[in-house]
Amino acid sequence: MNSRRNFLRAGGALLGATTVSRAAQGAVPEAPMQTKPQMQQPLIPPNGRPYQPVATLNGWTLPWRMNNGWKEFHLVAEPVRRQMAPGMTAHLWGYNGQSPGPTIECVEGDKIRIFVTNKLPEHTTVHWHGILLPNGMDGVGGLNQPQIPIGKTFVYEFEMKKSGTFMYHPHADEMVQMAMGMMGFLVVHPKNPNFMKVDRDFVFLINAYDIAPGAYTPKISTMLDFNLWSWNSRVFPGIDHFVVNKGDRVRIRFGNLTMTNHPIHMHGYDFEVTCTDGGWVPKSARWPEVTVDVAVGQMRAFEFVADAPGDWAIHCHKAHHTMNAMGHDVPTMIGVDHRGVAQKIINLVPEYMVMGERGMADMGEMEMQIPDNTLPMMTGTGPFGAIEMGGMFSVVKVREGLAKNDYKDPGWYQHPPGTVASEWTGAAPVAQRPKAAPQAAAKPAAADREVRVRKPSGGHAGH
Repeated sequence: MNSRRNFLRAGGALLGATTVSRAAQGAVPEAPMQTKPQMQQPLIPPNGRPYQPVATLNGWTLPWRMNNGWKEFHLVAEPVRRQMAPGMTAHLWGYNGQSPGPTIECVEGDKIRIFVTNKLPEHTTVHWHGILLPNGMDGVGGLNQPQIPIGKTFVYEFEMKKSGTFMYHPHADEMVQMAMGMMGFLVVHPKNPNFMKVDRDFVFLINAYDIAPGAYTPKISTMLDFNLWSWNSRVFPGIDHFVVNKGDRVRIRFGNLTMTNHPIHMHGYDFEVTCTDGGWVPKSARWPEVTVDVAVGQMRAFEFVADAPGDWAIHCHKAHHTMNAMGHDVPTMIGVDHRGVAQKIINLVPEYMVMGERGMADMGEMEMQIPDNTLPMMTGTGPFGAIEMGGMFSVVKVREGLAKNDYKDPGWYQHPPGTVASEWTGAAPVAQRPKAAPQAAAKPAAADREVRVRKPSGGHAGH
């Protein structure tokens, strides 16, 4: 008779990821669930090799159990509801109650066993993006393994051969399942806890959705015209802040599972890219940046020392990726004089508001009625008024005196006197115009002259 352990090993050797027998179901570890959209406290490892845990923006780390030297995790693929920001909830697919799913953390050299239970309305698989593993564990349905049927549990087993920054997502009906939010972060910490050590380590996945105003479910066939660009299925002002203590060495890791690239820009600092999904970048190969582009399917991690207190913006530098619920057919009204027609429209539509003739900044402050379950294009309020952002935007909050594991929002930065840009009330500076350079004297016109040209054939032509 085969024991459960022999059954799993045989499955790993013959089928790769395989279904768990009914007799073994009772031994599958618990599948923790989380539905709160706020970042949960980083999970200090209760056993196994030590490491500095990561902080998942608007997310959490999946607990595990130890079983005869294996770290066992349990993912449940299922429909979920995700609040993208206060005022809007999306009906997505994810793992263990959220989209993205929980972050999986382990250590280089760990033996990993991940159970995956399918509660979706169709089959699925899990691909471990960037992980070096046996071919039968790679998660491409039909190629490396059978699809995980509805209601079944499969198991993946492999050893973590290298540390770094990775992710997981389906390789079954991929266009639909990833468009619905199925993805998660996977961090493999170095075996040596002092290698690439940082004080705070943040992670998020870049994803995008096309959800019509008033709707709840993404359009799965959209290729480029997404209207909600998000980090961990959240948009500003719903994205957690990066709270760090002054003097901390900080790492920010992110992966791109959208349909386009994203230049991620942070204010106030320059940084170095220290890790990709291919591995750690040697010091000799790094250079200072303030923006790093991440292509589709790539992971990037950059590091900096938080020595400048303040509230520093961090965002995608594609301007339309920092707006919410965009309309792609909105006409440009800048410079159009609405006088004479606005009142006529208001007589027909009392709630009509003139907008766009002087730009779109007014949308950051106006309280125009919008459909249920959608968000303004520009939203969020800071200490000086409307921030006029949306989508992929957050704030790195550097403060002095924070405790090691304190990630609570410290409020807005209190600027020292005289350090805030303000209106100039003195005499207006005189604009100095450069003196015109003296014109060079005109050269006399060349006299007409006769030119004779010799043809290659030896003949002559001239006049």
